[in-house]
Amino acid sequence: MASTRRLACLAALLLAAASNAAELDRAILIETERLQPALIEARRWFHQHPELSNREVETGREIARRLAALGLEVRTGVAHNGVVAVLRGGKPGGAVAWRSDIDALPITEQVEVPGKSVNPGVMHACGHDVHFTVGLGAAAVLAALRD
Repeated sequence: MASTRRLACLAALLLAAASNAAELDRAILIETERLQPALIEARRWFHQHPELSNREVETGREIARRLAALGLEVRTGVAHNGVVAVLRGGKPGGAVAWRSDIDALPITEQVEVPGKSVNPGVMHACGHDVHFTVGLGAAAVLAALRD
């Protein structure tokens, strides 16, 4: 009899966890869809304003501004122009780290597209603009769902 009750309790816990996971999945999907236009704008801005390694002054400043706007604890000037931000969740637990390169390459952008680099001879040909924009998106989703 006691084992039947334990199994029933375990089944109830598993159902609750599955229900919570499905709710969380829906919340993440809703938040990422809501953020998509802002992230597209961010990636275009970063692509348009590339900076070479150890010269990412505006890039670091803009990343820090965006993370602070999400309510994260932001520290700048890490290894010159790097940014470290901490998001405190609503529950105790471990930590997750995200690292992105933010520098661009000494290459002239050859294509004529909206958002083309405005810095002559420098462009994000390496994809770092996408990588740290994804990091900003992840931070935004986690900040929105921190509880």
